[in-house]
Amino acid sequence: SLTSSPEITLSSLLERAMIDPVAFCSVSLGMCAAVAAALPVVYYILKWLLAHPIPDIRVEIKEDEANDVLDPSRPLVDPAVSKKGVVQCWDPSSMKSLGELPAMGREEVVARIERSRRAQATWSKSSFNQRRLLLRTMLKYIVDNQETIARVSARDSGKAKVDAAMGEIMVTCEKLVWTIANAEQYLVPERRKSGTLMPHKRVWVEWVPVGVVGAIVPWNYPFHNLFNPLIAAIFSGNGFVVKVSEYASWSTRYYGRIIEECLKAAGAPCDLVQIVTGFGETGHALVTGGINKLIFVGSPEIGGKVMEAAATTWHPTPVVLELGGKDPFIICDDYGITDDLVQVAVRGVFIHMGQNCAGPERFFVYESVYEDFVQRCAKLINQLELGDPLGSPTVDCGGVVMGDRTKAAMQRLVDDAVSKGARLLCGGYIPSKDTAVGRGSFYPPTLLVDVPEAALICTQEIFGPIMCVVMVPKDSDAEVIRMVNSNDFALGSCVWSGNQKRARNIARQLDAGMSAINDLGGTTYMSQSLPFGGSKRSGFDRFAGPEGLRGLTYPHVYSEDWIPFMKTSLPPLLKYPATGKGFDFAAHLISMTYGVTLKQKLRGLLGVLSLVIFPPPTPSKKAQ
Repeated sequence: SLTSSPEITLSSLLERAMIDPVAFCSVSLGMCAAVAAALPVVYYILKWLLAHPIPDIRVEIKEDEANDVLDPSRPLVDPAVSKKGVVQCWDPSSMKSLGELPAMGREEVVARIERSRRAQATWSKSSFNQRRLLLRTMLKYIVDNQETIARVSARDSGKAKVDAAMGEIMVTCEKLVWTIANAEQYLVPERRKSGTLMPHKRVWVEWVPVGVVGAIVPWNYPFHNLFNPLIAAIFSGNGFVVKVSEYASWSTRYYGRIIEECLKAAGAPCDLVQIVTGFGETGHALVTGGINKLIFVGSPEIGGKVMEAAATTWHPTPVVLELGGKDPFIICDDYGITDDLVQVAVRGVFIHMGQNCAGPERFFVYESVYEDFVQRCAKLINQLELGDPLGSPTVDCGGVVMGDRTKAAMQRLVDDAVSKGARLLCGGYIPSKDTAVGRGSFYPPTLLVDVPEAALICTQEIFGPIMCVVMVPKDSDAEVIRMVNSNDFALGSCVWSGNQKRARNIARQLDAGMSAINDLGGTTYMSQSLPFGGSKRSGFDRFAGPEGLRGLTYPHVYSEDWIPFMKTSLPPLLKYPATGKGFDFAAHLISMTYGVTLKQKLRGLLGVLSLVIFPPPTPSKKAQ
């Protein structure tokens, strides 16, 4: 009966079934929304299930890497006494020996570069899926072995394990995740628009690995400084050779084994990544030994020598220079001083005892909130515990890496500032050798306030546990911009204001490569889609983000006909031998194509037509 009735509608059917049409539509829409929301989840679950399984790797862990406490019978090391041909390794907290590694000469460094180059010839042909598998293998191991990685970093660089977790492991995992998810799209061939006179052409860019990427990295973050350039280099299809600091070489034994096992598990060539140890001569050999690009992180003085050496190679070697910073931390008068703000500020200074490239070194606090901020900071800093970071989980501040050399440099900056009018509210002394911290490589967390612009600490990179606070008179935005930009460094920065528009306006006028609004400047690094680097004395070029990835390749451009039957042929008036009208034809063609007014275009069109319709006579054959 239903099929015979022409008046049957969906509404009448629902009524006969005693179903409310409005409720039915609501339920239907709800079900559609639920299905739409579930589809992405199902997609990613299926993608995960069908993905190549991530292998488990086993990495040998030595006794001094597995235990927080070292054997008390280990000898002490005096960093001032060098040993020929070896790199001495020690724990900054106790100055106990961690063994020795070879100071590699030029012959060994060049041989390692060549091994990496041979491996890269194979690796450059690898698929992006295989490269992702390698990075996923690394990520899986890192997440499962955080405590050992942090312990090894703490032992080699003196930092607290929580600082290693945040400053080394977290940022490395973030870089791995971003690279795995996003990097391929920036390295695949990219179509570009063909020229105005070339509509019949198809043009594109391919990003070709440079070959072997070299890196010279500092001691402050031994884990991340090794893995950070490595991740970008190998994903972009390069080999990688890294010279680690002589002040943090011991940890590469364990970190090197991680890399070795990950390469093996992913089916990558075992010689793709090479680690070299030594001193300045080793670094010079790396720069001049045949690498195709160099990433250098260090001081401006050594950066200048690196550039000089890179210019002497048979093909001048391009370099990325990250040469430190003097990052400003600006607190405007309209941002309320709270305990949360003080915690962030103090953590920003004293994470890894201030030994950070992109950490706050100059606090510019507006006059109306200055004293409140200073007093709150002094109260918190006086509660910080200084000591062996592996000796107690409650230690806030660990050691400084370079021993007496760093302690003397810190004291010189403090004494100079005080002599010029600064007030010392916390720390500011070299601990007595009669104490445990005095026998190790420690300098107490220090607070200097009312620091004048003429003080050395306002112009020189601190790279140590000193909080330097400067008052901004009359709460002046113009004055704080002047004070910040008077410095030679320009890496990171942050501006705190109750008005974000005001903060952005200040940030845009700062000499800096990176700026954070109402947060630490270093938080920009947690967005690995962003390039990292600065200007002025802080160096040039970038790593991280698409810019960093593509910087490890060279662009190879292509052009071809997309219309199969078209053949390249010159217009008759441009052929040899010259007709005498070649310039006229080219000039009319330029006017017709690129003229900005209708008059220019018409004049060009008429000129071209006149030469085509009434061509000049063919010239007689010229004598050879």
